[in-house]
Amino acid sequence: MGLRAWNVGLLAAIGALWLASGTQREKPVLDDARVTSVRALEAEVSANPANVARRRELAQAYLDAHLPGLAIGVVEAAPAAVRSEPILDHVYARALLEEGRSAAALAAEESVLASCAPAADGVSRCDTWLLASATRRAEILRELVGLGVEDAQAHPEASAIAYHNATREAKLALQ
Repeated sequence: MGLRAWNVGLLAAIGALWLASGTQREKPVLDDARVTSVRALEAEVSANPANVARRRELAQAYLDAHLPGLAIGVVEAAPAAVRSEPILDHVYARALLEEGRSAAALAAEESVLASCAPAADGVSRCDTWLLASATRRAEILRELVGLGVEDAQAHPEASAIAYHNATREAKLALQ
């Protein structure tokens, strides 16, 4: 009789712990402050799909929330005229990089650099910030692809080496 009472007591304790644990809520993807701004941007992009600035801001908001897949979707769903804008390709390259697609990110950055190349009249259609940022990121991506790293987050040591190789400077000391 003692063994049966012990088994019933053990099962009752396990049942009580299971009931006390309850359900666990998952962490929300976006916090309350971001939800409002992202919803507003989504509504603006839906209402005016040709607005490059708002589409870029929405993709950037998704990237800031660590949702690169949604950022890629926002860029890829853009109309052809909007999709050809270099600033949108620059955000697209970052989203591809964060999703673990270094070779595709490099192709997107090279597209930005090709779009920003000065025309016959010597004027570039990109501002200096975009040109500098795209140039720096393309150099890092070339190193990543050269080392065979497709997903930079999965290989942090190789990513650090690629970053170091792309950003190192040589200085000459004159005597």
